[in-house]
Amino acid sequence: MIKRDKYLQQLINARENGFPKVITGIRRCGKSYLLREIYSKYLRADRVKKDHIIIMDLDEDRYSKYRDPVELGEYIRSLCADRGMYYIFLDEIQRVFTIINPVLTGGKHVIAGKEDKEVISFVDVVLGLSREKNIDLYVTGSNSRMLSSDIITTFRDKATNIRLAPISFLEFHEYTGGSAEENLYSYMQYGGMPLAVLRNDADKREYLKNLFETTYFADILERNHLKKTEALEELCNIVSTLTGELLNAEKIANTFKSVRHEDISADTVKKYIDCFVDAFILREAKRYDLKGRKEIGALRKYYFCDTGLRNARLNFAFPDEGQMLENIVYNELMYQGFTVNVGTFESIEKNSEGKSIRITNEIDFLAKKEQRYYDIQVTADLSNARTRERELRPFFLLNDQAEKILIVNKPIRETRDENGFTLIGMTDFLLRFINSR
Repeated sequence: MIKRDKYLQQLINARENGFPKVITGIRRCGKSYLLREIYSKYLRADRVKKDHIIIMDLDEDRYSKYRDPVELGEYIRSLCADRGMYYIFLDEIQRVFTIINPVLTGGKHVIAGKEDKEVISFVDVVLGLSREKNIDLYVTGSNSRMLSSDIITTFRDKATNIRLAPISFLEFHEYTGGSAEENLYSYMQYGGMPLAVLRNDADKREYLKNLFETTYFADILERNHLKKTEALEELCNIVSTLTGELLNAEKIANTFKSVRHEDISADTVKKYIDCFVDAFILREAKRYDLKGRKEIGALRKYYFCDTGLRNARLNFAFPDEGQMLENIVYNELMYQGFTVNVGTFESIEKNSEGKSIRITNEIDFLAKKEQRYYDIQVTADLSNARTRERELRPFFLLNDQAEKILIVNKPIRETRDENGFTLIGMTDFLLRFINSR
């Protein structure tokens, strides 16, 4: 069993807290497994009766009747007739459709339109069931608009949100064992999607490529009422190639035109990129002015939630090690609960003609969590003096209180250089440093 101790502890901490536990994340990252296997095992070990753990996968045809919110609520309550505590796991809750309040339709259950106001949705069912004193409710879903945004708006402080990510490098290393450096190479290539981790290399490639075709693209097309289009796939490929570069919709549209020799509007690009973010495939890191202390501009970097998925779009051909390392560090910082931005600031310097010019400097990541601030640079190699100078230069120019960390893909433990900067190897950062903060 692949351990997901961080998420198990979050579930334990939220147990019977009176709120529904809403578990979101990209499809196939292990949401159902977390509840069905890991958390259920914990509950049974804590002497919860098996028949008091009720699991419903609303994707399955046998539960299609209960995609009606009223039917679902009545059915769950009928199962929880005694006074004992029941643990209810509702998988893929977004499959529950919205109906017009039956009071207004003569008792008939009619699917609501966009303009209908008096409606009953999965939100009402989740909130209603969670108020039952003998029901501890857990729901999963794969769509951020239908779940995460509802938590912010409709649920507000009435739900506990747990966002699940693919397997972290620490979880991967603990499961796989062996050399940390060899495991990092495999993790860079194939990532941490649970069912990919369990396969051999050839099967990993096929599985990861098929995820896009059979699951992710199909979900995006259906969810956003899009027609099947090669543009969606091509844009995904372009972002894969440009992972970790500063982008905006116009730049991506121009790249698309140069690759496909077809025009695409910046608005369409933004719409498609938002679809990938909505499906948890991509995350964006916005620029942050380190001196002005505010987010700035339309440029941002995009990172895949999993490097294996990113590489699958490139057919695992000639992956850029620096891009993958940066992607892994970004994911790890997010996994650990940091707010992550691309750090930027301007400096005034002399050019070759002795004239003062304004230079824009960039730091890979500004990571913030409570009172901890890190300025982080990530590099594949520091053996070249010019590379070392380039990576450290922003640290010298930036006079702030954040700890300055240079991560390099070498098997070295944490050290401090003569300037007080932290130099650390990639595996030491992922397995020890960031997990101890």
